[in-house]
Amino acid sequence: MPSAAALDAPSPKKRGRPQKGEGGGLRAELIEKSAQLFRTKGYDNTTVRDIAAAAGIQAGSWFYHFKTKQDILAAIMEQGLAHSLAEIEAIARQPLPPCALLRKLVEAHLHTLLAPDHHFIAVLLYEWRSLDAASRARIITLKDRYEAVWDHAIAALHRSGDWAMPSQFDRLLIFGALNWTVQWYKPGSGADIQQLAQQAMLFILRTPAALEAQ
Repeated sequence: MPSAAALDAPSPKKRGRPQKGEGGGLRAELIEKSAQLFRTKGYDNTTVRDIAAAAGIQAGSWFYHFKTKQDILAAIMEQGLAHSLAEIEAIARQPLPPCALLRKLVEAHLHTLLAPDHHFIAVLLYEWRSLDAASRARIITLKDRYEAVWDHAIAALHRSGDWAMPSQFDRLLIFGALNWTVQWYKPGSGADIQQLAQQAMLFILRTPAALEAQ
């Protein structure tokens, strides 16, 4: 991941069609820079020229990797969600007690939301309506798989008896609370992500004894 200084300093301009072998690196950089711009300026307020300038390339070179701005918006969401899905599916395969499993899912979700170099969740949350129908269908498939991992973990916790008062809306309420942290959490504000996950679990379960048994 580029340093803050590297992000501020544009790379040398590239002329003409990118050379073979450059595509993966430049494509990844376009996704990263676009995600930052979409998060800070908004999708509608970000131009193709803004993206090219942030990546340090000529405007025309942008189109060798993405045909439209809509394509790059979809790529940001799809790539980010696929990466997070792989992470939580790996967690779900671990032989963990239900409470410990949910704790790990909460921590992974918070890290995805709050890590300084993670922008895709904010873009996903606030630019969802900007997607076209075809792109939205692909993202929904990934989102459904992501939510299924949580549904299975929550159902196991319900069955365990460690959740004093579970409800049919638990996943929706958990996501609502966790996703809102992007609005107020500041690194160094008194709790790191692991500590925040612990507090989130206390808020969700309201059963300290279950937490102590992890």
